[in-house]
Amino acid sequence: MSTLVEDNPAKQRFEILVDDALAGFAAYELRGEVLVFTRTEVDPRFQNMGVGSALVRQTLDQVRARGGRVVPQCRFVAAFIDRHPEYAALVTDQP
Repeated sequence: MSTLVEDNPAKQRFEILVDDALAGFAAYELRGEVLVFTRTEVDPRFQNMGVGSALVRQTLDQVRARGGRVVPQCRFVAAFIDRHPEYAALVTDQP
């Protein structure tokens, strides 16, 4: 199973492709350099396969590489960051 996570600024979301099929996305609102994550969805065909976690991990890695910050309003993103404290420094309460 190959995965690719790409930012789709036109739709304001990061998308994960699994074997070239859209498997899910993490929607955001851009406020300067801060991405406010509002919703994460994974296609039912790809649930319970680690796709959501791969999406959030690779998304946060890309945000970190850009020097950005995040506000995890989405419960899935917030829970992921709670379980992976190495991403806590990306969190800001200033959208």
